[in-house]
Formats: sequence, C-alpha cells, structure tokens
Amino acid sequence: MTKTKSNLSMRWFYLAVGVVAMLFAGVLYAWSILKAPLTTEFGWGASELALNFTLAMSFFCIGGLLGAQLSKRAGHRIALVSAGILSAAGFLLTAFLRDSSVVMLYLTYGVLAGLGIGIAYNVLIATVSAWFPDKKGLCSGCLMMGFGASALILGNVADALFKSTIGWQTTYMLLGGSICIILILAALLLQKPNQETVLPQPKATKATKTENFECHDYTSKQMLCRPSFWMAFVCISFLAAVGSSVISFAKDLALSVDAPESLAVSLVGVLSVCNGIGRILTGALFDSIGRRKTMLCANGLTTCAAGVTLLAVSIGSLPLCITGLCLTGISYGACPTITAAFTSSFFGMKYFPTNMAIMTFTVMGGSLIATVSNKVLEATGGYTATFAMLLSLTAVAMVLNLFIRKP
Repeated sequence: MTKTKSNLSMRWFYLAVGVVAMLFAGVLYAWSILKAPLTTEFGWGASELALNFTLAMSFFCIGGLLGAQLSKRAGHRIALVSAGILSAAGFLLTAFLRDSSVVMLYLTYGVLAGLGIGIAYNVLIATVSAWFPDKKGLCSGCLMMGFGASALILGNVADALFKSTIGWQTTYMLLGGSICIILILAALLLQKPNQETVLPQPKATKATKTENFECHDYTSKQMLCRPSFWMAFVCISFLAAVGSSVISFAKDLALSVDAPESLAVSLVGVLSVCNGIGRILTGALFDSIGRRKTMLCANGLTTCAAGVTLLAVSIGSLPLCITGLCLTGISYGACPTITAAFTSSFFGMKYFPTNMAIMTFTVMGGSLIATVSNKVLEATGGYTATFAMLLSLTAVAMVLNLFIRKP
C-alpha cells in the first residue's frame, strides 16, 4: 500500500514534467514567427510557407499514430527518445538549408520535425493522462496549455535571437537541440502507473449523469464506426480551422489594420497566451459541466471570434482585431483539450493512444482549411472573404455539435 501511495503522489510531478516537455514540443506552433527569416533569406512566398505549416501539421498527425504504435511495442521511453531525435534533425537540417528549393524545407521542417513532435505529443498525453482518470479535462488542459504557450515563450525567444548577432541558423540549431534534450529527460523521468497503483475515479456530477457515458473501451475500428466520432471529428476540424488559419497569418493580419511591427509580433504571443488559457479553462469546464455544454460553449466562442475578426478587417479596427485574436486564441485552445477529453470519455482509456492519434487528425483537417484560407487571401487581396468562409464553417460545426450523442 505504501508503494501505491508513493506512486500516486508522483502523478503531479509527472504532470509538471509533461507540461515542460509539451512547452518545448509546441514550438512547432510558432511558425508565424519562425518563418520570418526564411522569407528574407530565400524569398519564399506566403502560400509556399503556409503549405509548409500544413505539411508540418499533417505529419504531426501521422506522428501521433506512429507514437501510439511505437509506445505500445517499444515503450514510451523509446518513443520519446525517437521523437527528440527526429525533431532535432528537422530543425538542424532546416538551419543548414543553402540556396535550396522550398521542397527541402518541406522535408526537414514539415516532415521530420512534424513527425517527431507528433510522436512526442501523443506519447506525452497518453502517458500522463493515464495518471488522471478523475481529472481528464484538467490534465488535458494543463498539457495543452504547455503546448500552446510555446509560441509565446520560445517564439519570442526565437524572434529576439533572430534579431541578434546569433542569426536564424544558430537559433534553429538551438531550438532543435533543446527539444531533443528535454524530450530525452522526459523519457527518463516519466513512468506509467503499474497494476498496484489504485487511481482515484471520476465523481459523477449532474452534467456527467446527464451525459450518461457508457463504461466501455472501444477499439479504433469500433470508434470509426460510430456516428458520434465522425460528427465530433468534422465539428472539431471546422473549429480548429479558424485558429489554424489565424496562426498562419497572425502577424500579417495585425499589420493589415495598421498595428506597429512590435505590436504585431507581441500579438502573436498574446494569441498563444489566450490559447493556453483556453486549454486550461476548457479542461476545467469539461470536468464540471460535461462534454455537451463545453463543446457548445467552445463552438459559440469560435463563431464569435470569427465574427469579430471579420468586422475588424472590414472596418480596419485595431482594437477589434486584438479582441478577435484573443477570442480566437481562447477558442482554438479549446479544440485540443476537447479532442483529448472527448476521446477518453466517449471511447475509454484502453485504446486511448491510438484513438487519440486518429482524433488528432482534426489538426490536419484544420490545417488543410488554413491552406485554403491563405489561397482565398491571395486571390482576394484581403481578409474579408477568408473570415466569411471561416464563419460559415463554425455555423456548420454548431449544427453537428447539437447532434453528437454518446457512442
């Protein structure tokens, strides 16, 4: 029994380790800052760099599937070490690009870094979440907060280093090396609960009783046959598309309404802070008011975010643009937290790593729509049509949201 209590008391330490590891892995989301020196150095256009972000998100999702299988077969430690090596390779090779085609950037940052961070993301969530069956939302929210806050913390560090004598190549190398070291340390420190550990179970609330979730573990095949999965998948993809689109051009969006350069860079960080806040708030809401109300709140907030930003770019209002960015950050932060908490609540923990990896493909869906958003932006020369399209997607998501029921 002593061993059980000791193991259980360590779960908060494992959560802290997971948050720090996610913080470094989340630098992938600082693309709107990391791409700046590449435009100057190589002259690559907005659509080419937007495609790189889409590829990175796509291979991030594929990495999640690989991480689930690698962790299952070789253990979470081998999976995290592999993630660190792949991520470091992606950043280091990007730093050594010289007079290269943009295809090489797609291979280094898009494929290698995307795969590595995708593996880390899935393994970290699955390993740490196993300790918190009673606090699924809070655990997911804390981990996602670390991942989302990376763009603010490491993104601003990278921006400062870009402008220093260090230069962009060394900065990319430092980022790659740091991610690798942190993920290897996480591999050494993190453990999974053993059979002797008795974990606290969730307490039923009025909201969760109303939800009446089935106590059943669904295989991935069974999950894919459930209408609730597909409705949630499309719904979250459409909601994520708003945040993913804004992240890909956040700095330029702020500049379009006459924000000073320094403020535009800071607003990318503010977007990330709000992203982190949204993840924590969503996790707490999920545990207290249940899945249905939480998802409806997130959907409504995303609709509001797209609507406010549409109004901001239509009339050229900087205050409204700042408000829209903050709302977008909070609403986008809700998506990954809902994805993790929804998957574990609806489909169980036994097959959670693989199920979570499949559900994380909502990120790819959102990123593909973000690429379309950038194409619309290029074709129209303004943001009005782009946000009108995104606003319509949130309306479709709301309809789907209303029909999601237990599996």
